[in-house]
Amino acid sequence: MSFDDLGLSDKVVSAVKAVGYTTPTPIQEQAIPHVLARRDVLGLAQTGTGKTASFTLPMLTILEQGRARARMPRTLVLEPTRELAAQVQESFDRYGVNHKLNVALLIGGVSFDEQDKKITRGADVLIATPGRLLDHFERGRLLLTGVEFLVIDEADRMLDMGFIPDIERIVKLLPPTRQTMLFSATMPAAIGELAAKFLRDPVRIEVSKASSTAENITQKLIASGSKPHDKRATLRRLIDGAENLKNAIVFCNRKRDVATLHRSLERHGYSAGALHGDMDQHARLRTLDAFRDGQIAILVASDVAARGLDIPAVSHVFNFDVPTHAEDYVHRIGRTGRAGRSGESLTIVTKPETKYVQAIEKLIGQEIPWGETDFSGSAGEEEDVPRGRGRSRGKPAGDELSADGEGRKSRRRRRSGKSEAGEDEAAVATAAEPKAEKPRARSDEKPSRNRRGERRREREEDLEDASRAVGFADHVPAFLLRPVKLPRNVETTEDA
Repeated sequence: MSFDDLGLSDKVVSAVKAVGYTTPTPIQEQAIPHVLARRDVLGLAQTGTGKTASFTLPMLTILEQGRARARMPRTLVLEPTRELAAQVQESFDRYGVNHKLNVALLIGGVSFDEQDKKITRGADVLIATPGRLLDHFERGRLLLTGVEFLVIDEADRMLDMGFIPDIERIVKLLPPTRQTMLFSATMPAAIGELAAKFLRDPVRIEVSKASSTAENITQKLIASGSKPHDKRATLRRLIDGAENLKNAIVFCNRKRDVATLHRSLERHGYSAGALHGDMDQHARLRTLDAFRDGQIAILVASDVAARGLDIPAVSHVFNFDVPTHAEDYVHRIGRTGRAGRSGESLTIVTKPETKYVQAIEKLIGQEIPWGETDFSGSAGEEEDVPRGRGRSRGKPAGDELSADGEGRKSRRRRRSGKSEAGEDEAAVATAAEPKAEKPRARSDEKPSRNRRGERRREREEDLEDASRAVGFADHVPAFLLRPVKLPRNVETTEDA
């Protein structure tokens, strides 16, 4: 079957052929006729199977008739992340090249005024994240009573990110006669309840088993020691030994680990970039564009890059951390092996993470083979300590360096107002004087309270030095220095 047989308009078919596609994917082949027939659709398919085009192409065909009015969009597409929303906009621009439709993108990190101008002109297609959409609505700049089509994309990701209450609120603002489409790669019970609540007599399209992985992706588990430098050494060894590695995405569970691993890879000479939720929108888009264009070969990312991002030529996916939610594993490895290509997924596993592996295997219904099963660590590997942390070579064991290169003992001297030179002079003067005999303390005499307080402060300083963040070092952010206003009913130490 070709796109000519699906009932799409000539303009849409021409644009699809110009892009280079001739044969629809299974999800497109089954979903497009039902969307054109104005039926509600519940689509379940593996990531990378063309779900976006399955609703973009028929919507473009339907939107050829009629125009949008100011502040009243005709179509609403909800996406969980900014990157996915921008990607759907690119699909509408690519396939709607022969149309004169206004497409508005409402996402965070972009000026409200620019977005408001697009809404004012009238948006045939409105693509938005739930939070920014509600912000515009609450300001009175947007009316949703004219929406004819609603698309909830990556519904399982919406569930994980806590957007379901926002979506329920948005749906209540839409007319009941709308056509609704819900697409997801996995089907937890909560998504089934959501579909029953939002969709009317939907057509369920399931082109593959829910929560399954593509057969063209080779999966392996690699055992590693639990220490961070063990895992970093294991990752570098896997990258160096990977066959036909063109580019790769490395997934971490936490944003702070993304930054640390990114710096580590750069120090070891790898072409790497970072992507996580705390980055501003322009930095995130620059990093994605650099990865797509081949300017960087390795993208270290949090799960913000695990869903729906269409980067077709990713050859490898490395899970630096085993995802704690089994569904995230399906989405992560779905970044490779897209559009029928082969891909490889390698997951680094420590002993405490084996319980998450069992949950993943239960979800996908298959066992993942082990490539290595030695959890003893990376013997012989040089310890990978981030700059400014750990012990510096040639430095005494009792005076570790902080991020600014200042030793622990030096910091204590600075806090007490003593300098190294002053201590040396005091030592010389003391040596010239006759030593006075110290009175011997009785065995039943307890240390003074002041002495106990000094020891406690020394222990607290040691703990503070050991856990000091690399980014702050001895610098204290300005907001922490602001005076604190206590309530009137709370007595201060002076009053007490």
